Amino acid sequence: MNAVILTQEQYNEIITRMDEIKSEIKGNSKSSSNEFVDNSDFIKLMNISKRTAQAWRDEGKISFSQVGGKIYYKMSDVQELLNHNYNPAFKTKK
Repeated sequence: MNAVILTQEQYNEIITRMDEIKSEIKGNSKSSSNEFVDNSDFIKLMNISKRTAQAWRDEGKISFSQVGGKIYYKMSDVQELLNHNYNPAFKTKK
């Protein structure tokens, strides 16, 4: 294992940056349900095709907003879709 030596200034800078990242993460987790993602991000997030996303919208499985030709989804609606289709693990017999 190699040891790394930092000056006090470098150490303080790292701690400050870590605190900023921590604050950013906490802030994002609180507002993430109110954030919107566009269709391409939704497709990547869910690992589905464009056609599947269209089918889910047509079937009413996921709510969406449309501005012009652009589709947006609330992250809270994405979470609701996943929670609605959640299946708990089966108990195994021993």
